[in-house]
Amino acid sequence: MLYGYAGQLLRIDLNNGAVDKAPLNPGMVERFIGGRGFVASLLFDEITPGTNPLGPDNILVMATGPLTGHFLPASGKIHFGTKSPATGGYADSNMGGHFGPALKYAGYDAMVITGRAARPSILVIADASVEIRPAPQYWGLGSLVVEKEIKADLGDDFQILTIGPAGEKQVRYACISHDFGRQAGRTGMGAVLGSKNIKAVAVRGTGGLPVYDKKAAFAAGEAAYQTIFGMPGFTGWTPEGTAGITDWTNEVGVFPTRNFSTSHADHYKEINGKAVIERLKITDKACYACPTPCGKYGHTTTRAGSAYVEGPEYETIALFGGNCLLPTIEEVAYANYLCDELGLDTISAGAVISWTIECFEKGLLTEERIGYPVRFGDLTSVQYLLQKIAGREGIGDLLAEGVQRASAVVGPDSAAFAIHIKGLEWTGYECRNAPAMMLAYMTADVGAHHNRAWVLGHDIAGSWTSVHDLISGEGGVGDLPEAVVSRECVDYVIESQRIRPTFDLLGTCRLQLMELGFEVENYANLFRLITGRPLSWAQLLEVSDRVWQLTRAFSIRELPGFTRAGDYPPARFYTEPIPSGPNKGRFLSKEKIDRLLDWYYEARGWTPNGIPTKETLERHGLPDVALKLESTGVYTA
Repeated sequence: MLYGYAGQLLRIDLNNGAVDKAPLNPGMVERFIGGRGFVASLLFDEITPGTNPLGPDNILVMATGPLTGHFLPASGKIHFGTKSPATGGYADSNMGGHFGPALKYAGYDAMVITGRAARPSILVIADASVEIRPAPQYWGLGSLVVEKEIKADLGDDFQILTIGPAGEKQVRYACISHDFGRQAGRTGMGAVLGSKNIKAVAVRGTGGLPVYDKKAAFAAGEAAYQTIFGMPGFTGWTPEGTAGITDWTNEVGVFPTRNFSTSHADHYKEINGKAVIERLKITDKACYACPTPCGKYGHTTTRAGSAYVEGPEYETIALFGGNCLLPTIEEVAYANYLCDELGLDTISAGAVISWTIECFEKGLLTEERIGYPVRFGDLTSVQYLLQKIAGREGIGDLLAEGVQRASAVVGPDSAAFAIHIKGLEWTGYECRNAPAMMLAYMTADVGAHHNRAWVLGHDIAGSWTSVHDLISGEGGVGDLPEAVVSRECVDYVIESQRIRPTFDLLGTCRLQLMELGFEVENYANLFRLITGRPLSWAQLLEVSDRVWQLTRAFSIRELPGFTRAGDYPPARFYTEPIPSGPNKGRFLSKEKIDRLLDWYYEARGWTPNGIPTKETLERHGLPDVALKLESTGVYTA
């Protein structure tokens, strides 16, 4: 028996309506644990190289972890994976809420969807019953509206995933939504579900999960909750959630502002966590079994309209309040609501819109081409562009492709400030004065994303003495000094890239560790009590390393650009000094960026071009992957 797991893999072929249920592969469990590990394994093994991300042969994987759905703090996570329509490489996205536990209670640890339904449909899973139901009546509805409609039709005990109009139109950064405010936001999951003609997935599960040592696991879970409630940061962090970081990012000069042209917004106190609490919040909102409810459910009123919305969280504040310069928390929240209803990732959407406005200001996109004189700080401009993007209407058809593809059309002058890595738009931290965080973005396996390694606090707090000197004003201006760009940066990034994705394998949220300091050894103990596998935290990290090598290999197999050339940041970050704020005058030269990449590739066991060597893949237990990668000719190209 596989303790901790539901025990089945569900496959749905939309081409012919076939449903297959197979026992979970014990070998996959042993090598990859669950969640992101299952996603990476299934994608590499089952996607034919060269598959069109928006074609019927692409697959969409949903996978839980062994801790998902158990009586443990924040054990509600589920992982999504596919070949990305945004980047063309490996893609995954993480979601909280309640869908993951419900899927396990229905009897499935993971689900693989392939093919394309003949007409707009929904998937309805109720324990052993799995149906593909034609549902044209839902097509065209917003993500929030359709979730309410489906719950009314099926019952409130169903957990629902939805896409909005953006997913239907296959906007490359469309998201999957759940629980009126949770999203699998990054890398284009909603576009893939839309390409398969699936508007929603509904699941109701009533089963149980086997536990290796039930009595001890229950006691350990109860003790974990009590420990978290007593952590020093519990009462300080929980009330504002992620929005609470807004003050700090501005004060240290890493807040993305005006399309990442600078790193401090003068109006940040109008859009910070305190503003959320005082002017929007109705109540806290938590995911399954979470003791630290970071979601803030509230109401906003603006000249464009009013809405109930979960959030905004920090990333949305950064990309709309800073990058697009929306002046108030009410307007940021309304942009958040529009993205949720349309089914758009707020990070990519904010980045695309700020790039568009800068193109307009510089004369690279005309009012005639855009259809409206878009401006920073103008909610009407943001609303106009969001609606055009979601409908792929006019300029929106270009912007729906993301900044990398759009800048290739507009021209090379616009590419310098198209802020992305490998086609995925940058998240909410400006890094010209933070070399470790810059490297974390450059080497994240899905493109520019902070959730693989968040090392900014160590850059800024002075883990390296020279960085502390810079922040205190003793380092001058210009390119960062030699001592700042150190191997210590690389070591710290890799350590974070090992730790943070491990939570994605287990199926739990990492915020209890990251924000409160709930120690990692607790998770190894909980894993042992639930599954019966006596793996230490160090051994769990080895699985995380294996997955990291596998996801890099997947993307290199799919796209030659997922090598060194794809790891560089946009030119703005190494040619333009920060013009204002606490880090005025700072930048990180391309020479030093190359040095960081050299050290990183060496430490990871990759070639100077960023390709995992055969020896490295074999050392990480991936000899089959080494053979497949070698057959593509990447080692002789």
